[in-house]
Amino acid sequence: MTKLLLSLHVLAAIVAVGPVTVAASMFPATLRRALGDCDDDARTTLRTLHRICRVYAGLGIAVPLFGFATATSLGVLGDAWLIISILLTAAAAGVLALLILPAQDRALAETTTSASPSPAPTSSTPGRIAMLTGIFNLLWATVTVLMIIRPGSTTGV
Repeated sequence: MTKLLLSLHVLAAIVAVGPVTVAASMFPATLRRALGDCDDDARTTLRTLHRICRVYAGLGIAVPLFGFATATSLGVLGDAWLIISILLTAAAAGVLALLILPAQDRALAETTTSASPSPAPTSSTPGRIAMLTGIFNLLWATVTVLMIIRPGSTTGV
């Protein structure tokens, strides 16, 4: 059962987190294009990227669910590396749900209500969204490394 749970956990991470990571990373550059050129194709792409982020963020709840089931099965719920991974995963989810997705919503609203770029910087500027996305990606990369290295593991890997 542990192998099945671990497989589902890894597959959920690849299928759910991967698309969010890529789509969120593409969003700032596409936003720059949409604001700079008033490009309708860029606005359509922005909407698609945002939808990918939103939908796969919802599917991403499967990752910690399968992770908790796997950790319980392995008897490692109290291990420091896992607790740190859980905290970092919660932080990544918070950055996505509370900062990135709302910033993308605001950016989409700006591109549909304004035919030209805003003269004053807003909280949904491409640079800010890129920074938040970088933080999100760094948190997930750290969790991935912790899952592979598992400090204190007795497997010798």
